[in-house]
Amino acid sequence: MQIQVNGEAIEVEPGRSIAKLLVQLQKQARYLAVERNGLLVPRSRHGEVALVEGDAIEIVTLVGGG
Repeated sequence: MQIQVNGEAIEVEPGRSIAKLLVQLQKQARYLAVERNGLLVPRSRHGEVALVEGDAIEIVTLVGGG
């Protein structure tokens, strides 16, 4: 199935979780914020939220500073 990740179309297996998507993309969830269709997905739910055709995922890297 096709989803959008940061504006780019990619193919993923149906029912893939956000956690598995991050592994596929070689991203570490610890340093990221993930939105699905405009709503923030808490890190504690990445393993249980299944992606569906047409989802728009935004992955933002958290940067510390001051």
